[in-house]
Amino acid sequence: MSAAQAQRVVRIAGRPVGDGYPALLIAEAGVNHDGRVADALRLVDVAAAAGADVVKFQMFRAAELVTADAATAAYQRSGGETSQHALLRRLELSDDDFARVAERCRRRGILFLATPFSPPDVERLVRLDVPALKLASTDLNNVPLLRRAAATGLPLIVSTGAATADEIAAAVARLRGLGLSDRLILLHCVSGYPTPLEAANLRAVATLRVLSGVPCGFSDHTTSTAIAGWAVAAGACVLEKHFTLDRRRPGPDHAFSLEPDALAEYVRAARDAERALGRGTLGMTALERDVRRVARKSVVTATAIRAGTPLTAELLTVKRPGGGIPPDEFEAVLGRRAANDLAPDTVLTWEMLE
Repeated sequence: MSAAQAQRVVRIAGRPVGDGYPALLIAEAGVNHDGRVADALRLVDVAAAAGADVVKFQMFRAAELVTADAATAAYQRSGGETSQHALLRRLELSDDDFARVAERCRRRGILFLATPFSPPDVERLVRLDVPALKLASTDLNNVPLLRRAAATGLPLIVSTGAATADEIAAAVARLRGLGLSDRLILLHCVSGYPTPLEAANLRAVATLRVLSGVPCGFSDHTTSTAIAGWAVAAGACVLEKHFTLDRRRPGPDHAFSLEPDALAEYVRAARDAERALGRGTLGMTALERDVRRVARKSVVTATAIRAGTPLTAELLTVKRPGGGIPPDEFEAVLGRRAANDLAPDTVLTWEMLE
């Protein structure tokens, strides 16, 4: 790995995240437990079975997150809610609930993360011994939250949805100022629920990496499974994807989330892309040796040649298989004499020439 690549690596629970490493796949459970811890535990099981590296939830207290009269966004009204406070209050999990979820993650061998929305939420997550913090796009400019999250010393994964280019640049400068350069991951994100494919703008992953100099990924709000592979090919080192037990449930995030089988397909698409991308090195592989042997060409006699005859271009041709004098040595053969009588269609070697 080059020095430039080595600078773009953040470790989460000992796992390297960055250029040259497998993408960290975050299954975003979010609030798709509908406020029921039993469903949150089922979501952990689904994420683990799908092969995700991380299952992530959202930790908040409605009273700390929104005012009493804050209205819902259009995508949040599938259940008829018009009040954010009422909606979020229904979707809260208690500290004891999250402790159970974290324990279930440990048992299933999958990392537990959650998005905090206030400094007290950060404290709750620190007590649960999370390996990193994930901050939502909406808090890209939330200085009190950013300061508290930075002060934990944990790696931070920060989304950039619905932000202007100037706001993203300012956020990168702010996060660097908080001492996060070596433990920061940024996610390109389109805050559309769902995001049409033509709006995904996957090339922005590379643009964001150039701007920030840190590992960058993709927080995916499309309903596609194939896009996981495309995002990996675009350079995403983290993928975050919403999933649910049932897309037909009422609630803000179910409709654009993947069901269990689709989540597993998403993970497979990402891993298939990583295998297909390879290491980017040039040169023959072991897989190609047999084809090279039979399909490469050699300098071959075009007719019978008597011993001592000077070789001319008219007496020679180029044919398969390889293994003899290669065609790029054709001119070096001209003027040499045959050491012995040569039959037509003889694959020449240097030992056959004087």
